[in-house]
Amino acid sequence: MKENKWFYDYVNPDMVQLHSIREIIYSGKTEFQSIEIIESSGFGTCLVLDGKIQSSEADEFIYHEALVHPPMIAHPHPERVFIAGGGEGATLREVLNYRSVKSVVMVDIDKEVVDICRRFLPSFHQGSFEDSRLELLYVDAKKHLEGCQEKFDVIIIDLPEPVAGGPAYLLHTKEFFEILRERLAPKGILSLQAGSSSWGNHEIFTAISHTLKAVFALVFPYQTHVPCFGGMWGFAAASQKLNPLHLPPEEVDHRISSRMRRSLRFYDGLTHQGLFSLPKNLRDAIAKERRIITEKEPLFIYQPSGASWHQD
Repeated sequence: MKENKWFYDYVNPDMVQLHSIREIIYSGKTEFQSIEIIESSGFGTCLVLDGKIQSSEADEFIYHEALVHPPMIAHPHPERVFIAGGGEGATLREVLNYRSVKSVVMVDIDKEVVDICRRFLPSFHQGSFEDSRLELLYVDAKKHLEGCQEKFDVIIIDLPEPVAGGPAYLLHTKEFFEILRERLAPKGILSLQAGSSSWGNHEIFTAISHTLKAVFALVFPYQTHVPCFGGMWGFAAASQKLNPLHLPPEEVDHRISSRMRRSLRFYDGLTHQGLFSLPKNLRDAIAKERRIITEKEPLFIYQPSGASWHQD
């Protein structure tokens, strides 16, 4: 009988999601993190950073459309966009779908990750890195924005979850959110991925939501099911003036059809409405949250010791 190779995606100390692996396409370490490109039986090609699946070929459209389109549709006319992270190029792909976009500044600290994704994940980025509207910088996002005077209509934070010692944990803090607020145009809006919102595993999501509320006048947590992550996944939009909840489904559909070069697979007017319709238990958890994530008191996801690969 043929032995199976399994990837263990640890959710917390008491829960793990297993993926049957057909092939390890690439495995290595960069200056900042470990990276694997794997071919899974259930989800096709997957990007794995520091032992956590970031996106999969089968369902990345759900994650990336949920992350990008609520703020882009809420903005009246997005022209200048900033992306932090997003090494696969799929977030960039979705932003460049808008006819109104004139420039995109994408900052990723890890050039090796971007280069590996450009090579092995063409179905994710679909040539977006070659678009003339893109300015791609391999620098620390926090340092770049601190020294930047440009204002952006939309800011999208597509970073890995905060891992102790990883490259992104300081970008999930009140201090970083304050920098983002200063870099937004007066009618600007941002979105970010905010970790799992599944039952019993939503502490990052509720803490990020509460931290955003300490910085922005308007904060809108939302969620959707991302199958390769094993459950519900949290996001948040934040602004000083724009409220995405004011858009009825018909207006969302009109903006999609009038603004975009190609059709979408996941997001539309009804989906927009559903994203922000959190269940009562999750609304209660956000309302009761009192933690504010700071550089002195960061919050980390569970990171297992030992290998994520097992042979049966």
